[in-house]
Amino acid sequence: MSLTITVIGLGQMGGNMALTLKAAGFAVTGSDVFEQARTRLASEGLTVAVPDALPASDVYLLSLPTSAHVREVIEQSPGLLTLAPKGSVIVDTSTSDPAVTRELAEKVTAEGLRWLDAPVSGGPKGAASGKLGMLLGGDDSTIERVMPMLEAMSAKRTHVGGPGSGHVVKLANNYLCAAHLLTTAEAVSMAVKAGVDPAACLAGINSGSGRSAVSEVNFPEWVLSERFDSGFTSGLMRKDLRLARDAAEQLNIPLPLLQAVVGAWHANPENPTDSDDFNHITTPILTRTHLAEDNE
Repeated sequence: MSLTITVIGLGQMGGNMALTLKAAGFAVTGSDVFEQARTRLASEGLTVAVPDALPASDVYLLSLPTSAHVREVIEQSPGLLTLAPKGSVIVDTSTSDPAVTRELAEKVTAEGLRWLDAPVSGGPKGAASGKLGMLLGGDDSTIERVMPMLEAMSAKRTHVGGPGSGHVVKLANNYLCAAHLLTTAEAVSMAVKAGVDPAACLAGINSGSGRSAVSEVNFPEWVLSERFDSGFTSGLMRKDLRLARDAAEQLNIPLPLLQAVVGAWHANPENPTDSDDFNHITTPILTRTHLAEDNE
């Protein structure tokens, strides 16, 4: 593979993406501010570098928690605006604030670099298997330039517009996912209260128009199994919901259901906690049903 790639951010997502790209034959270097992360990936055969010693690369793939971290990497430390070779591509796979994304994209292109926002879905498992879904915000020529990398990382890629568009659609997607977890939990609770087995209820929902990825995947995979190990935390979902709410407010559009979903996810920061798996938002709803049954 001709592309050289530096992956910045070696958490569960970035680390697995880096290993997937390495296995696909790309020359990959991984970097993270935390030595423990670098050591872990180095033990798995990945070439690693400290942030202030990044190699010149064709692509800088960012997998970071927030827009603030993305801004820091681009503008300050290590400062890709000045460090990255002209013509190289900065690909942000984080779920970021679209307004910040568009601002950074302008700065990146003004410096002779290329920009692509490419937020992902599929969790650590998808990152490790190269089966992620990706929402692409950028121009056609940039996507074409990095397509071999994108194909190695993902099972599905959807180009949704120019810079920032990928992050807009990602926030829309995560809002719906957050809402579906709440509504599906309430629907299942209603069925259980009426004497229907939860798995049977889900089978019925999934045969009809009320189905969603949450009812088809999240509930059987993580909720009913009580595994709660998707790799995505409640804190990250709360952050994404705040970003979606802020984006709607910046556009001056009233979205009362979005506001209600944001409120529901923030109503009790201890149940679930920010470190809990995000599917745990269903636990209080399902528990209320069981408690009501126990009290009868």
